[in-house]
Amino acid sequence: MTREIIRTDAAPAAIGTYSQGVRVGDTVYVSGQIPLQPATMDLTEGDIEVQIRQVFDNVAAVASAAGGSLNDVAKLNVFLTDLSHFPLVNQVMSEYFSEPYPARAAIGVAALPKGAEVEMDAILYLPRP
Repeated sequence: MTREIIRTDAAPAAIGTYSQGVRVGDTVYVSGQIPLQPATMDLTEGDIEVQIRQVFDNVAAVASAAGGSLNDVAKLNVFLTDLSHFPLVNQVMSEYFSEPYPARAAIGVAALPKGAEVEMDAILYLPRP
């Protein structure tokens, strides 16, 4: 099976040795997204809700570049430096996703790249036509 690299200017460029996304067959793997502004590569300013929204927007941009959307997410991983923000993730997620919701994990971590407070990665099921 061949790999297809997913790249878009609508999401932050990779800040390391990875691709924004990789498609293998009917599966798209979206690399971890933090609340970076795609145009400037600066962290989004504002409270944690603004940061969570930026991360969802970044994940959605990579999904779109692959030909899908957040509705195609089968598995979502959420990494938080403060798990007290988990209820807010749920609230914002309900605005970006509709039922049936994807499988999900929420993981508390000590630190994230560039001092971000939230990061998400995703796996999409995206059958080719």
